[in-house]
Amino acid sequence: MQAVTDESAGIDDLALADVPRKVWTREEAHALVDLGFPNAEKWELIDGELIDKMGKNRPHVIWQGIVYEWLLGVFGSGRVESEAPSDVATEDNAHNEPEADLKVLRRPSKEYASNPQPEDILLLVEISDSTLRFDLSKKARLYARAAIMEYWVLDIPGKRLVVHREPKEGRYRSVVAYEAQEEVAPLAAPEARFCLERL
Repeated sequence: MQAVTDESAGIDDLALADVPRKVWTREEAHALVDLGFPNAEKWELIDGELIDKMGKNRPHVIWQGIVYEWLLGVFGSGRVESEAPSDVATEDNAHNEPEADLKVLRRPSKEYASNPQPEDILLLVEISDSTLRFDLSKKARLYARAAIMEYWVLDIPGKRLVVHREPKEGRYRSVVAYEAQEEVAPLAAPEARFCLERL
């Protein structure tokens, strides 16, 4: 287990600062889907940019299925969602609608008539290979601003789990990487032990 620092903070933003680009709103992104724009449902709205969720390779599919099954065993099927949109901080909602790979809700999914609010989310999980840097930087900051209590990034190439906790002032104060043989328990289920090597 080791603490992780966000060395990439701001790098992506600086690299694109001078490039003119369209800043999309949530309503505009929804309109693209409603109008039948090709592949619009495969985009995720993050900081006003439409991000291609890309096709998932076999390791991603396999690990997402493994972690999904583990979460079902811990929290029950009604509270675990896969690739479903969430709201974030009020000031970020207009230009963001993230869809984490996996999400654990405080109440059964059927009780939410609209996107779950940040306080309804007990845990978000991203399965990362080609999107690792993005998930550890931009997405982590977005979720921290929303005060999502816990955010996991499963780093497939690195064979580790990066656990983000203690959101405060737009950053997670605790970011710890657990190696494959190490155990960690979700804050919402302290009796459950997650270990990559044993899954």
